[in-house]
Amino acid sequence: MRRQALGSVAVAFILALAARAEAAIVPVSNPTELRAAIAAAKAGDEIVLAAGTYAISGPNLSCSASGTPAQPIVVRSATPLAAKLELSTVEGFLVSGPSWHFEGLDVVGTCATDSTCEHAFHVVGDATGFVLRNSRVVDFNAQLKVNATLVGAPKIPHGGLVENNELFDTRARNTGNPVTKLNIDTGDDWIVRANYIHDFHRLNGTTSYGAFMKSGGKNGLFERNLVLCTKDDATPGSHVGLSFGGGGTGNAFCAPAFDGNVPCAVEHEGGTMRNNVIANCSALGIYINRGKDTKVLHNTLIATSGVDFRYETTTGESRGNVLTGIVRNRDGSTHTAANDLPNIAQATFEAMYTAPLVGDLRKKGDLSALLGKGPANPDVPNDYCARARGGAWDLGALQHSLGDCTTVPPPPGSGPSPGADAGASSSSGDGGSSGGADAGDGTTDGTGEGPRVDGADEPSGCGCRAARSDDAPTFALVAAAAALALARRRRS
Repeated sequence: MRRQALGSVAVAFILALAARAEAAIVPVSNPTELRAAIAAAKAGDEIVLAAGTYAISGPNLSCSASGTPAQPIVVRSATPLAAKLELSTVEGFLVSGPSWHFEGLDVVGTCATDSTCEHAFHVVGDATGFVLRNSRVVDFNAQLKVNATLVGAPKIPHGGLVENNELFDTRARNTGNPVTKLNIDTGDDWIVRANYIHDFHRLNGTTSYGAFMKSGGKNGLFERNLVLCTKDDATPGSHVGLSFGGGGTGNAFCAPAFDGNVPCAVEHEGGTMRNNVIANCSALGIYINRGKDTKVLHNTLIATSGVDFRYETTTGESRGNVLTGIVRNRDGSTHTAANDLPNIAQATFEAMYTAPLVGDLRKKGDLSALLGKGPANPDVPNDYCARARGGAWDLGALQHSLGDCTTVPPPPGSGPSPGADAGASSSSGDGGSSGGADAGDGTTDGTGEGPRVDGADEPSGCGCRAARSDDAPTFALVAAAAALALARRRRS
């Protein structure tokens, strides 16, 4: 039995080594090579884009191969932000396989009409462990769209990470479609961290969002993001910063039932918003729509109408927030509150900080109203600048007692990744297009009225066990596989 077990372990190890040997760094320098590399991708591949402009039209870039948490498929720029992808497609990357990572890309929508450039990244179905980091994504109705696929048994992309990106539009979107920079429908354990999100308007003035999670997801986290509803684009309209619930979801697209006859009673459960800075929004800074057990902790909201908890299934807590406007219950919601500091006038913020409407929160004046006024909270161990809080917690997103830090853009910092490392076009057949799963987005709802551990290569755990003579065939196979892997790597 022991030899059989060792043999099984060895086979698994050999397969793992073979997979590593097959993985490759794949350099690309034009759209044709990029398409070919994505189509042929294998777990562990790194597709590396040379500096330059990649004009991409026609079909989307279909990312259907399967990576793993230990061996993701990585698409990255050789030099951060030096590979510019100009997309004139309804959606750019359609990601349906697990563990795809996109890093250091500069992605721009260049469609002739705004309603055509829907999503730069569309994450659907089995695409667990998706990562988008250190990138700039500009001029799409939704830079990122996430949703379940509903052909057969529903498949939901869990455990995504969106980190250290800049997401914005250069002008108001001339479209009747929803405008939300991060549109995350369904999916548990998504993390949106340290992103710089700004200027997301619709030309018709109807409601647009910086980011939301909705449609029956769980345990989402928004932390240390800078959201400026209006920075460079002054187009009037209704703009909401961050939300659990957004404008709601059509019943047929809401987890877990995905049934048109079952109301989407809870849009999100167990979500947390902490240490975010949200400014210059014509409507709400934070909107909780049917968000069960939601935590809104130590956020700083400047020149917004405040925070709304709304509808009877919404419950949670609000603690340590500093804000223009108020925190309120609406339409049957309930929450507990402690140590919030509401109704701070915009002029007061401008006296306190260097340039608060554009997110520059370096000290300018008297901050004594914030210092040491919040009790220690284990749910908020650090601040907006990823510095450990200590002693008495300061109110708001920044622990000012630690001194100034750079707040534009948010410092990358560090933090635990979601478990695995951490919507579809009309042709995908999943019912999750922007017209379907987003039913209810863009209405007046919410306007204010109104540590990933990679798998070990050594099956023994430490590699320190002495080999017995009856293990010799097994270890010979392992050695042979290792030699083959090394030879293949050298050839590549």
